[in-house]
Amino acid sequence: MALLALGTVALDDVKTPSGVKKNMLGGSVAHFAMSARLFDEVHLAGIVGKDFPKMHLDFLKRKGINLDGLTMAAGNTFRWSGEYKKDDLNSAITHDTKLGVLADYTPVITEAQKKMSHVFLANLAPIVQEKLLFEMKAPTFVGLDTMNLWINIALKDLKRMLKKIDMLVLNDGEARMLTGERNMIAAARILKFMGPRIVVIKKGEHGVYVFGGNFEFGYPAFPVEKVTDPTGAGDTFAGALFGYLTKARKSDEKTLRRAAAYGTVLASFNVQGFGMAKTASLTMREVESRLKEYQKFCGIA
Repeated sequence: MALLALGTVALDDVKTPSGVKKNMLGGSVAHFAMSARLFDEVHLAGIVGKDFPKMHLDFLKRKGINLDGLTMAAGNTFRWSGEYKKDDLNSAITHDTKLGVLADYTPVITEAQKKMSHVFLANLAPIVQEKLLFEMKAPTFVGLDTMNLWINIALKDLKRMLKKIDMLVLNDGEARMLTGERNMIAAARILKFMGPRIVVIKKGEHGVYVFGGNFEFGYPAFPVEKVTDPTGAGDTFAGALFGYLTKARKSDEKTLRRAAAYGTVLASFNVQGFGMAKTASLTMREVESRLKEYQKFCGIA
């Protein structure tokens, strides 16, 4: 089985207390795919410009990620420049954003990709997410991620999308913005009423909360002593979560618990290196080893 994932592919400049890295491969769907590939075949949909380094394309292909849905356009690739301060590694300070070719992007996918059953809409403008979903023939499980920007400037479009998906993934700040509720349990119930049958709220260093209507659970984050770069941790979590659900072809409570544990473990690897330095080299043997550590830490089977 395979999954189709849409989102941004970017060139990132990142500064953290651990150092500075420029022109790194980044973007929501790139981080998502680097994690999801460990569980199932991933088809990536997005857009890059003529300035996008060939080494990044070759890198994605070497990792087994299908790029048939990646558009190469005239112009410049989406770029993001940001910084994390020592006293708050959960929040990025954006210094610069250049949309480039992303500004006029309409997804273009193959006929085979249109027939895929599992689709994840990683962080991107809701109107673009909707265009991709419109192209799909009969998807059976659709996940969506979003961010505060779209809640602020495209709320109507986002709310329309929430009625068309099965699972919503967002962080606790975004959940508060969308619902006006500070309590995550109350927020999750409101979000489920908006459309998705499963709500996954990422809480950064405080873990994750999952609400499915007739069940709910929460996990802590995996303990990491030193965080090098948090960029893409949420997308990495979503990739493992959705990748495992695609492989399992189920989304019941037991499967979601396992998927959320994998997501938490993959995110813990992500923050230990800049960009995809840690997740790109991972094997399932390493993932399973840390999963056992995590299960022991949490006291879960």
